[in-house]
Amino acid sequence: MTVATDHLPAWTVAVPLAALGADFALHGSAGLLSASALIVALVAAVLAAVHHAEVVALRVGEPFGAILLALAVTVIELGLIVSIMLGDQPEPTLMRDTIHAVVVLVLHGMAGLCIVVGALRHREQEFRTQGAHAYLIVLLPMVAITLVLPNFTTSAPGPYYSHVQLAFVSVACLMLWLAFTFVQTVRHREHFLPQQLTTQAQAARPGPRITAAALGLLLVALVAVVLLAKGVSPFIQAAVASLGAPPALVGVVVAAIVLLPEGLTALRAARDDQLQTSINLALGSGVASIGLTVPVVSAIAWWTDTPMALGVSSGGAVLLTLSFMMALITYGTGRASLLSGLVHLVLLATWLFLVVVP
Repeated sequence: MTVATDHLPAWTVAVPLAALGADFALHGSAGLLSASALIVALVAAVLAAVHHAEVVALRVGEPFGAILLALAVTVIELGLIVSIMLGDQPEPTLMRDTIHAVVVLVLHGMAGLCIVVGALRHREQEFRTQGAHAYLIVLLPMVAITLVLPNFTTSAPGPYYSHVQLAFVSVACLMLWLAFTFVQTVRHREHFLPQQLTTQAQAARPGPRITAAALGLLLVALVAVVLLAKGVSPFIQAAVASLGAPPALVGVVVAAIVLLPEGLTALRAARDDQLQTSINLALGSGVASIGLTVPVVSAIAWWTDTPMALGVSSGGAVLLTLSFMMALITYGTGRASLLSGLVHLVLLATWLFLVVVP
């Protein structure tokens, strides 16, 4: 990673505070200019938050760094989902659409781009199949019970879970995430470590003062993101509606905002011949997104009596099945080639096209 470890760039210090100021000054404002300013402030705060998370991640090392980044991204995702879910125009399918988008973007978007970038620069890159399979072993049942199974239960009509079912699924997702985290950090930590470290990666470790400052600014940036999300969410919904696009596109936009900075981090790692780190970041985001977002959002939905549809369409289920089949093939060899990366990107384009033109 090309993150400065001897100092914090000035923009990463200024942006969290400026974002809080923008939210205070423009809260409740209407108009294109206010919307643009809030969106710029939100994206800048997200980038600053992930930068500071990267600094702390470099200090704690792998795989703890990937877990920290995934947790930061999950907090950002929760802020956006909850702000829309509790807003003036609630979207009962928002969590389903966002989680679906996160899964596809990490399996095909981030993975495909990282493999292509790495292949163009290093031809073929190696990674540990045990770690990649561990992510898929947990992610597959999470996706199945969250996005597919609701269509086949009978306690509640349509793509909905009953309150009891939703509580059980939430606990199951949380337990899967906790079990995976234990395996990743304690039981089989070696399965998630890069096979070789570059000289740059070995030297890049910030000191305790820089780490403490980054941790404090990370918390400020996350607070700014959560507050700005409430002001930005109506503009996102209005923009999607003005385009005449399906509401599912709102979830795609939320997922893209959430994953953009972490995706850039994963791309830098792939460029530096650290595909294992890229896989940890990409698949770890998917695991944390479901394992933590589903329980929290489900509890808020239950508390506020907000309906929440989870089941995807039959076409979406088919594409999810294809996604995991392709992921199992890609991560089953321990080596990634240009062809597999291009196939992932084609599947991503297919999914995006069908979201806009269902």
